[in-house]
Amino acid sequence: MTDSDDADGGGPLDRDDQEIGAAVANESEFLLDVLPHFYRGEVSQANSAQDRIDRTTDWAITLLAALLSIVYSSRNMPAFLLLIGMFALSIFLFYEVRRYRFYDHWRARVRFVQENVFANALEPTGTEHPAWREELSDDLRRPTFKVSTREALSRRIRRVYGLLFAVAGVGWAFKVTLFTPEQQWTEAAELPGVHGALVAAVLVVFFAAAFAIGLWPDEREAKGEIHGVEPGDWKND
Repeated sequence: MTDSDDADGGGPLDRDDQEIGAAVANESEFLLDVLPHFYRGEVSQANSAQDRIDRTTDWAITLLAALLSIVYSSRNMPAFLLLIGMFALSIFLFYEVRRYRFYDHWRARVRFVQENVFANALEPTGTEHPAWREELSDDLRRPTFKVSTREALSRRIRRVYGLLFAVAGVGWAFKVTLFTPEQQWTEAAELPGVHGALVAAVLVVFFAAAFAIGLWPDEREAKGEIHGVEPGDWKND
């Protein structure tokens, strides 16, 4: 290895090419030229992640609606189809939790730029994070999720899947009681080798766990100031 290789860090690029990013950082005019492109890219990533979440939710709603239509189309249709539906909804939920964490990752960066650059450009009273460039640079070098799996699971249950599970559960309860008067509800609810009362008990535990996770009392980690805040009056006449 030559001395020039040592000077260039052993990389394939010249020193000037290696330091092109540093040159942008040192010139505010160059930085302002680059920053909007970065911001638009992050917004595009967040929108794409949001679209993937919406598609998963749409499939979950469609599945539940189809199962309810099938189960209630005839007295002979078994109620356990809704149990299969709840299992499928759980799979959709865990897919959506992962997608939500990716969405929050991109959304957090968008908000970070908004509150530290654009907000201060409109009214230069100071940034929310004095070292925002260093923090953003560190996150670009070592990306991390900004919200835990538990919080993402809690939020998706609270916002979407809690209602879907509730609809499926109420539909199952009606099917094994009001819509099968010729049978005891325990007979209508039973599965092969599993007593109906045990099936009902498992469902009660499942809904209790979902309710507890959805209302988990903990400090919010996801980036977003709108949640839990009273609406402002700046648009009011």
